[in-house]
Amino acid sequence: MTNALDFAGKLIVITGVGRAGQVGEAVALAFAQRGATLALLDVQPAEVEARAAWLTERGFAATAHVANLADANAAKVAADEVVERTKAQFGGHVHAVICAAGGFGITGPISDADPAAWSKQFTINLETAFGATRAFLPAVRAAKGSFVYFGSVAALPGGAPKGMAAYAAAKSGVLTLMHAVASEEKPHGVRANAVAPTAVRTAANLADMGDKTEYVDRESVADVIAFLISPLARNVSGQVLTLA
Repeated sequence: MTNALDFAGKLIVITGVGRAGQVGEAVALAFAQRGATLALLDVQPAEVEARAAWLTERGFAATAHVANLADANAAKVAADEVVERTKAQFGGHVHAVICAAGGFGITGPISDADPAAWSKQFTINLETAFGATRAFLPAVRAAKGSFVYFGSVAALPGGAPKGMAAYAAAKSGVLTLMHAVASEEKPHGVRANAVAPTAVRTAANLADMGDKTEYVDRESVADVIAFLISPLARNVSGQVLTLA
């Protein structure tokens, strides 16, 4: 087999590629270095444009697209834009969608949880994943491609959701979404999997938790995702890989 982790000639969509120092940035760089053409999506125009520019300045192929993926209609507009912009090269195919958009939040005990903070966790984690999935599904079907989602160990059996129940519940929803896509789309040749990392070494986590925490490196997350969307994982679908 040729290098299965070479993604030259593949169009990969990555959501949540906004702020510098976060997971999405490292995932985007890793796939760019492996030859992929990237379509980067985020709700913040300046941030996603800066990430795409940073990559293109280094000779990689990346475009920036602004969308509130929690709005299903806005997500579809963004997906249509990506497909139309790349149609000449990829014929309407998207080979993978990496749903990295999301965010962590402490909501405290259920008895004291702020309903707005609770709702926000579902919006930024679950609704963005649903919006991106629904919008890009036709193009991923065309490529017989795959989706990768971000879960959390807090959402797995034996996890510790105390104080962050909204985040854990939203990530549980993301994992259920992943399982549904894996099951429903198998006849179309589409795969879906998820990663569930513990704390990732990001700029935000370092600022919040310091450097004494045991972190998963962003590059390690990117390596596992590369495996999941590569031919090496052609028979892997509906799985959650814990990274610790």
